[in-house]
Amino acid sequence: QVQLVASGGGLVQAGGSLRLSCAASGRTFSNYAMGWFRRAPGKEQEFVAAVDWSSVSTYYADSVKGRFTISRDNAKNTVSLQMNSLKPEDTAVYYCAAPSTTQTLGVNLGASSTYRYWGQGTQVTVSS
Repeated sequence: QVQLVASGGGLVQAGGSLRLSCAASGRTFSNYAMGWFRRAPGKEQEFVAAVDWSSVSTYYADSVKGRFTISRDNAKNTVSLQMNSLKPEDTAVYYCAAPSTTQTLGVNLGASSTYRYWGQGTQVTVSS
């Protein structure tokens, strides 16, 4: 049983930084891509960032490119999201996610349907 536990959310002022972490268990973490999504109040869930199994390729939504950095530590079974220059519009619940297969094309990592396993979410609130 794959489990994902996200942490690191909180309240921060605009321009500040937060670092989210997601701890994975239940299978060989290093074989799978990982992603982060978010859902703001009253809005659809949206893709934030993804990283392939080897960290060679990373993918970002245009809205966070240049401000957020996704990384993973396969030895510790964790994936992180460093969020800098935060804006009020980044306020959302952030979810880490993992696909069910290792054969995940990079072009598909932005789609929530690619992912089977989801963490419980961690709240990020950015005040203006």
